[in-house]
Amino acid sequence: MLVREFQPDDQPNVIRLWHRCGLTRPWNDPALDIQRKLTGQPEWLLVAVVDDSIVGAVMVGYEGHRGWINYLAVDPEHQRLGIGQELMRSAESRLLAVRCPKINLQIRTDNLDAIAFYEAIGFSQDAVVSYGKRLIPDSPSEQYLR
Repeated sequence: MLVREFQPDDQPNVIRLWHRCGLTRPWNDPALDIQRKLTGQPEWLLVAVVDDSIVGAVMVGYEGHRGWINYLAVDPEHQRLGIGQELMRSAESRLLAVRCPKINLQIRTDNLDAIAFYEAIGFSQDAVVSYGKRLIPDSPSEQYLR
């Protein structure tokens, strides 16, 4: 397995992976999320490759205060083989190189597998409530949320 930086030709396979892993939602356009990521820290959108196939991906960010993990996905047929852990090691290595003191991430409360994965690699639940505010809708159907 190889962890490498995202390349533009990877986009359809990464989006397919995110769909397969249940990470996408109607109000988030994954193609727009990739385009946005490529405008800031594009080298921190990582993919895991096995036999020339993308089997994992993670979007890593750092804004000067906290590191962020988004869209960590491993193809269901390749889970529990250490790919997610390797992607997270690569993410943590990049964050440590810029002296990032802490990583934050969000997990949907019903995603028990993800919660177990992150706890197994040393994450714990913070005593915070996550809030969000959409500034730019990704889809026309989202207009009703405004």
